Amino acid sequence: MISRQKLEERQIEIYALTFIISALLGLMWEGSYNLQNLINPIIAVLLYSMFCQIPFLELKQAFRNRSFFKALLVGNFMIIPFLVWGLVTIFPTVPLVKLGVLLVLLTPCIDYVIVFTHLGKGDSKAILASTPSLFLFQLLLLPVYFWMFLGVDAMKIIDLTPFFKALLYVVILPFILSLLTQLSAQSNSMGRATLRLTSWLPVPFMAFTFFVVIASQIRGVTQFPEPVYSVIPIYVLFAVIAPFIGFLAARIFKVDAGGSRAVIFSTSTRNSLVVLPLAFSLPAPDHHLIAVVIVTQTIIELFFELIYIKVVPKLF
Repeated sequence: MISRQKLEERQIEIYALTFIISALLGLMWEGSYNLQNLINPIIAVLLYSMFCQIPFLELKQAFRNRSFFKALLVGNFMIIPFLVWGLVTIFPTVPLVKLGVLLVLLTPCIDYVIVFTHLGKGDSKAILASTPSLFLFQLLLLPVYFWMFLGVDAMKIIDLTPFFKALLYVVILPFILSLLTQLSAQSNSMGRATLRLTSWLPVPFMAFTFFVVIASQIRGVTQFPEPVYSVIPIYVLFAVIAPFIGFLAARIFKVDAGGSRAVIFSTSTRNSLVVLPLAFSLPAPDHHLIAVVIVTQTIIELFFELIYIKVVPKLF
């Protein structure tokens, strides 16, 4: 029987194989778009299982290394937005496509960035402990970014009610359940057993998430070639420049080598799997186009993550 450690060590191969299978299935099966109905519940379970592994009851860890914490916040929420503004200015797109780009590029990853940071010899424990803060800051700042980048037009595109409903069911509810699970694990055996079980779930549910996202959306990518072509230069340039922004932020605050790599992975990795359900909460048919824009970023990012885990330890 495979151990949890082996499962985690082989997860890149698992995700790569899942990507190939899901892409082929999505292109061959006309009804694959129906799988998008599974995206929200699967991501909810994925985030619940990941949140259960985060020491929310020990939040002081996130603030002990103040230099790391400052570099993480400055890199993600002050410097990266300038990069995104520059990219959407140089490569102008229609408002809906721009909304999708902003939705994904302005939100730092809170899930598989931990995995890639570990593989890239970064301080994954520091990223893990800082996840609640990253999560909170992006929730607070995303509306502000929308107002700054889109102005009053944002209110015409975004229906806030379904947006926050998706946020509640996909992110906030799993977050609360994970807190309750951790609290129960301190007082009874049932809670401890549940917490142990959740430690097995992130890898298979991450693969399951990739499967339903790619299989259900790959046809959309082929059906909307023009917006896909328009965002590819934005995503590629972001993937090339973002690691250096992370390095710059780490140097400014004199973060150590492991912490610097963690900041680099954080500034380079976006929250595509979490914001995708938020895109689906937008009115039809707009959500299909925005979902395609987000999925395109996911595909490009996964390719670059495989480069990062080899290059980042050598360069930084």
